[in-house]
Amino acid sequence: MKSDTAIECFSSGFNCAQAVFSTYCDDLGLEKEMAKRIACGFGAGMGYIGETCGAVTGAIMLIGLKYGKVNIEDNAAKDKTYDLVKEFTKRFKAINSSVKCKDLLGFDLSVPEDLDSVKEKQLFSILCPKFVRDSSEIIEELLEVSE
Repeated sequence: MKSDTAIECFSSGFNCAQAVFSTYCDDLGLEKEMAKRIACGFGAGMGYIGETCGAVTGAIMLIGLKYGKVNIEDNAAKDKTYDLVKEFTKRFKAINSSVKCKDLLGFDLSVPEDLDSVKEKQLFSILCPKFVRDSSEIIEELLEVSE
């Protein structure tokens, strides 16, 4: 399992989306540096907006990278991608109850006082590694299972 690599990446200072996306991107033909650039804005529920967790969006980007539609007539690729996104989301919610950063952390990161509280309580360090691990483990299973 590469989930340890994703957690190391997160713990070294990259955000949750960068950690998940960059851990698996090499296997799918994308350089790690480019993956980190692409995923950067998705951390903390999309740039401290508190919406979809970056560990989730990182995984969704991997699904798209592997299976996404690139030919206009290839609706089967789009359907497969959407089905895998739904399956990923279902599994992540089964473990964590939500895919929303504000629900997972218990604070709305778009509110400056809440963001300050999350930082004070070190919730990014305490809670987010679990979400990175959960996301990584689910995406590994889905990318193998759906070959």
